[in-house]
Amino acid sequence: MGSGGMVVLDDTDCMVDIARYFLAFTQLESCGQCTGCRIGTRRMLEILERLCEGHGQPGDVERLERLARVVRDGSLCGLGRTAPNPVLSTLRYFRAEYEAHARGICPARKCRALIVYRVTVRCIGCTLCAQNCPVEAIAFTPLERAEIDPSLCTRCDICRQVCPENAIEIADANQDNDRTEPAEGRATPPVGQEERA
Repeated sequence: MGSGGMVVLDDTDCMVDIARYFLAFTQLESCGQCTGCRIGTRRMLEILERLCEGHGQPGDVERLERLARVVRDGSLCGLGRTAPNPVLSTLRYFRAEYEAHARGICPARKCRALIVYRVTVRCIGCTLCAQNCPVEAIAFTPLERAEIDPSLCTRCDICRQVCPENAIEIADANQDNDRTEPAEGRATPPVGQEERA
């Protein structure tokens, strides 16, 4: 972004969200004198927000790339000419992430609108997740497998962080298969009443 700093990222960081973050900053800093920067960065930000919120439209990735080039080439100042760089760089090296977002999938599982939290069969019914959930999206049911109400869940990640059994996983919101059941397909016995051989 021109600050001379370096940011270290890995595969757990969403490149589309990173580009959105930098573009939001740039859009706020735009002086508004040239149309390319004033309007162009706003339109680019709208596309990135749509992608991160799961409302991507056909052609958004191509439209974003074209718009970024127009803003870069048509802006009058250094801010406007460099504003599209995070978008153009991430499109160049991580285009597949943009295309996945257009289909409603965040490969890094960071975009809250594109993920859900699920409780797996590893749950021991300790209720730590329910006790720590700030919005009470998990019912307090001791010795039973926890259930997360997706309509209440804010995807804050606290439940996953406090779970001693790593029984809470992040899944794609558009994922059809429910991986919370045992692989054998049998019903899970209540916690503490497992089958004995």
